[in-house]
Amino acid sequence: MRLKFLICALSLLLPMLAWSADYVIGEGDGLDISVWGVKELNVGVKVRPDGKITIPGLGDVVASGFTPAQLQADLAHRLKELVKNPIVTVTVREITNSKVYIFGGGVQSGVVDLNRRTTLLQLLCSIGNVGAGDGKGGGSAAGPSTKVADYRKAYVLRNGKKVKEDFYRLFITGDTSEDIVIESGDAIFIPQALEKNVYVLGAVTNPRFIEYREGMTVMEAILESGGFTKFARQNDTVIRRRDGDKEALIEVKAKDLVKDGDLSQNVKLSPGDYVIVKEGMF
Repeated sequence: MRLKFLICALSLLLPMLAWSADYVIGEGDGLDISVWGVKELNVGVKVRPDGKITIPGLGDVVASGFTPAQLQADLAHRLKELVKNPIVTVTVREITNSKVYIFGGGVQSGVVDLNRRTTLLQLLCSIGNVGAGDGKGGGSAAGPSTKVADYRKAYVLRNGKKVKEDFYRLFITGDTSEDIVIESGDAIFIPQALEKNVYVLGAVTNPRFIEYREGMTVMEAILESGGFTKFARQNDTVIRRRDGDKEALIEVKAKDLVKDGDLSQNVKLSPGDYVIVKEGMF
């Protein structure tokens, strides 16, 4: 959690490029347009649903789909017939067009207004009440009102295509090379980590479920359950694992692991695994 907090803090402190440099104007946005030295052409306008604005002397001009710099250049070209060497400035005064949609069981769904250049990391840091799930069921402990997000299965949807998948390295381990700039209209899907436990049953001292940790092994789970009972048939340990609609049984010779040091028997577990130690009288 400390690492995630530090990553978020740094992402918000990094110098950001000017939003107006790459913001794309859309309907409903408020613009201030000024022409240096010509007060009559200085106007405040709102982009209409048809994507156009009205400029004195020019009439209706398309603004939607342009960046402020592109619109400045377009207006300067058009105004050459009215003004000698026009110098045009376009300022986005009010942003109503730039929205990002967040949904999925691992996060509170909603709509976020972008009023500045925002990266995926910065957006994730702004979302509250989300546990740091690792996509395999692990991560930090979450309170009763906190959702555990599966960042490995999360993605950014843009124009119907996934442009970024798997947020785990970015948001959990701090690999900022995985960051991308969020664009207006993007949809961020963050599912909930549905299974985050390992279950240890049979001839162990304290049969129980254990919250999964990445890299957890079968022997760690058994030891955390109090170890084998005296009736345990250690070489008859099995891991029951579901993979979609299929179920697999993985045999573990735990006695060979403990007595002979056969590390190949110390199988790594997955969330949802059942470790079953069979019992016998002799």
